[in-house]
Formats: sequence, structure tokens, C-alpha cells
Amino acid sequence: MTDFIVPDLRITPREGGYARGQEGFEQILHAALEILVEEGSKALTLRRIAAACGMKAGNLAYYFPSKDELLRELLNAIISSYEQAFDVIVHDPAADAEQRLKRLVTLVLEDIRSKKTTRVFPELWAMSNHDPFVQERVHELYERARVAINELIAEINPRLPVEERELVALFISGSMEGMTMFAGYGKPFESRMPALEQIAVKSFIHLIGSLEPGEIELPRGI
Repeated sequence: MTDFIVPDLRITPREGGYARGQEGFEQILHAALEILVEEGSKALTLRRIAAACGMKAGNLAYYFPSKDELLRELLNAIISSYEQAFDVIVHDPAADAEQRLKRLVTLVLEDIRSKKTTRVFPELWAMSNHDPFVQERVHELYERARVAINELIAEINPRLPVEERELVALFISGSMEGMTMFAGYGKPFESRMPALEQIAVKSFIHLIGSLEPGEIELPRGI
């Protein structure tokens, strides 16, 4: 297992007069995450979140006037937690690029085995199909995640052009996320995840190191 765990949320402290409401602000976001995990996106209403916090809906509106604003802060807190975890790994001066990629892949696949991740991300994927706001935020989350992978690809195989690195990063990210439905929390192959981690690490490192510039046929217009 990896030696670093992704925190559920990384909430940015509020500034100025809002700092006094930090405790309530964080309570609401944690309650929203818990509802999303345990009850799904259909239950994620301002009224339901307020009830979980033991407050009236009008009091919750003091912190979040709309559901979109609450979702923005929730997704930002989720994104920030992964960014922090990835940053620690990618910029570790004591490890070479292949070791850091191994740690990053292991981190992601271990995280997929958590109840939070297995349940939250499919909910976000479903919401993004019908909600442009959620779609934009989810796209941003994965875009930021690929930045970390891209950095390591550039170190392992600096000969690859930018466009090809981006496609390889997309392939690696998609391959790992796809494990959610098969080997995530409570899924049929959850117990096989350690073996899948080994396969993923070995295949990704081999792929990156063996690719020659121009070997990937880029779509027209890229």
C-alpha cells in the first residue's frame, strides 16, 4: 500500500469576517460529502444537507446561497485534496521519476478502494451528463490530475512531444479510473487490486519508456 492517503476534503480557510463561520462552513461540506457517499446525488439538496447539520435551510443559505455554490466549494475541496497528494509525490526529490509514477499509480488505485471514492465519482459522472456546471468541475478535476502524470511522463521520456504526452496521460488516467467499477469498494475484484496495481505500474512505465516520438498517430487538427 502507498504511504500517503488522500484526505476526504482539503477546505481552504475563509478570510476576513467569514473566518468566524469556518466551523459551520466545513461542517456543511463534510455533511454534503457524507450524503453523496451514503445516499447519492438525488438526496443532495440544500434542505437535506441543512437537516444533516442540525440547522434550518435559511441558516445554511448564509454560507451557500445556492446549490451550485455549495457544489463548487465541495468539488474544489475534493480537487485540492488530490492536488496536495499528487504534489507531495511528484516533487519528492528523494525518488526518481519511475518511483514517483509507481507511488502515484498506487495512490490512485488504493484510493479507488475507499468507499468515498467508489461511490462519489460515479455519482459525479452521472450528474455531469445532465448538469453543465458539474461537467465543467469534473473535467477540471481530471485535467488537474493529468498534469501530475504529464510531468512524470516528461521526465521518464523527454523525447515525447507535448501532444503525445498528453494523450498518454489521458490513457493512464482513464485506465486507472476504469478500475472503479470493477475493483473499487465492494466491487467483485476489490481483493485483486494489489495485483492490478502491479500490472498497472509495470505496463505504464514500459509504455512511457518504449514510445518513440511520432509513434502515436495523432487525430487530425491536434
